[in-house]
Amino acid sequence: MPKRAKELSALAVKNLTTPGLHFVGGGRVPGLALQVLPTGGRSWVLRIMIGGKRRDMGLGGYPEVTLAEARDAAEAARKQVRANVDPIKIRAAEKAAIRAHAGKTMAFQDAALAFIQANEGSWRNDKHRQQWRNSLETYAYPIIGKMSLGDIELPHILKILEPIWESKTETATRLRGRIEQVLDWGTVRGFRDGLNPARWRGHLDKLLAKPKKLAKVKHHAALPWADIGAFMPKLRKAEGMGARALEFAILTACRSGEVRGATWAEIDLDAAIWTIPAERMKAGKPHSVPLSDAVVAMLKALPRMAGTNYVFPAPRGGQLSDMTLTAVLRRMDLNVVPHGFRSTFREWAGESSGHPREVIEHALAHQLADKAEAAYQRGSLFPKRVKLMQDWASFCAKPHSGNVVSLNSALAS
Repeated sequence: MPKRAKELSALAVKNLTTPGLHFVGGGRVPGLALQVLPTGGRSWVLRIMIGGKRRDMGLGGYPEVTLAEARDAAEAARKQVRANVDPIKIRAAEKAAIRAHAGKTMAFQDAALAFIQANEGSWRNDKHRQQWRNSLETYAYPIIGKMSLGDIELPHILKILEPIWESKTETATRLRGRIEQVLDWGTVRGFRDGLNPARWRGHLDKLLAKPKKLAKVKHHAALPWADIGAFMPKLRKAEGMGARALEFAILTACRSGEVRGATWAEIDLDAAIWTIPAERMKAGKPHSVPLSDAVVAMLKALPRMAGTNYVFPAPRGGQLSDMTLTAVLRRMDLNVVPHGFRSTFREWAGESSGHPREVIEHALAHQLADKAEAAYQRGSLFPKRVKLMQDWASFCAKPHSGNVVSLNSALAS
């Protein structure tokens, strides 16, 4: 016989805070559970068999509905099942009538827009906000956009995800998480109850293949570090602000977005430091970048456009687009991407420079995986990074460190 969960007391239920489904009914009310959401919200769920299928029935939020009240409701629902009555359908009809009367229904699309508006201030950048909107508009709204939050169930979620789960795994994975968050928001707001049909662990992970087994890791195409010295003179001859921004990105080993958003207010030429604010960093922490002599000289030679504070402004004064640096490489007939130069720097530093790993990782603004090591390396190791970046600039200035001419065929193979 299957092992039954222990019947919990009111105090034991009060102390349940770990996210997940906690069965509390014991032998008296089997299937009664307290659902604890990652957001901290808690609600009652009754797991029952209806027509040979396992169903989850919401019994209200906790502590508004007490343990005793949840047990009474669960026992009443089980009596209905024994009488061949579907308590979930009856409850849904009752709630629909109540919601219609009280105005407590909300369509998924309206809920998603409300969720985005409430949370987008905490998101890092405009691209992240746009990805939220675009993915929901493209895949979710056509199927559940006009549906009431309380009516969305597992078949609707699968109808959204299954067509793209293998072909667009990363998009589908992120989309699932976004739908889950919107539905959780609806639960807390009182527009739906019961378990979230978009949840992964213990639910969709039994129906869909694990993303890691489907997604193929694609590395950014990068220039071999031995070829950087042959490449840099060609880049310096290229005209335009995009070429200068790419040169700056290579010599600082920074991300394209950080470079394109750089302002003169962030740069201290006298101290040779570029301080990137937290809101523009992937890790959400400010990052100080030591500027080599070559970078300082390049910045001093740059023209400054009136009406904008960007270091590398677009022709009309705004920020360069994310394709500008890529276009520079395409015009040079190189099959690499701007982000790949961070890999070029990392491989040179690790294989040829002799600088410590933690210094290299700090230069790339990476978070150390080892928490003990990260705690030990609380400082930015800035003096050592000054030496690292100066060595990198010197290496990039060596004209015969490689042969870029034959690079395309190697990368294409």
